Amino acid sequence: MKTKQQHAAGRKLLRLEVALLIGLAVALDWGAWSLGTQRTLADRVVRLHVLANSDSEADQALKLTVRDRILEVAEPLLETASDREEARTALETALPELEQAAEETIAAAGYDYGVTARLEETEFPTREYDGFALPAGEYLALRVVIGAGEGQNWWCVVFPPLCAAASEDVPAVAVAAGLTEDQVSLITEEDQGYELKFKAVEWWNSLRQKLEG
Repeated sequence: MKTKQQHAAGRKLLRLEVALLIGLAVALDWGAWSLGTQRTLADRVVRLHVLANSDSEADQALKLTVRDRILEVAEPLLETASDREEARTALETALPELEQAAEETIAAAGYDYGVTARLEETEFPTREYDGFALPAGEYLALRVVIGAGEGQNWWCVVFPPLCAAASEDVPAVAVAAGLTEDQVSLITEEDQGYELKFKAVEWWNSLRQKLEG
């Protein structure tokens, strides 16, 4: 026959188990929301990823010159794109043109590095820009690799043209590209849970990568 102390210990253990189950349920729900938010954002944007040949000062400066040229060519092509799929189609068609523009820019700067431009799904960390941020996760990206591609890279968003917009114009540009008001509020830090939510996305994406690996 159980003593009062054993009954009390049993009740305490039961309460602990219930609390752990509730905590697990909340964590799973939060994780599903976090990943859902990132994936919904990813379905509406195309990132730009420019990799320098090396970390030398000259190669890093060249990377930025190539970035500017790529944006100069890409932005007019995307002016009529109303969503990510239209942007993808326009960029896929223009890949040879984008590569040629990058090659000409590199040659004009006195280098003979090769360059490749391609569209592919790419894993990104959480990144903060001028006026907005995007959570970690997998995004469709226009990747421009200069030479060996072993230097520090440059990330931003080519569609919608958030990096070309002044910080105060980011909300309007994002809405025009199909982002909801809630999503715009989240990425522009108006949402008070911004940092915590993005950390949750990072943690769940890290767990996903480990499970897939």
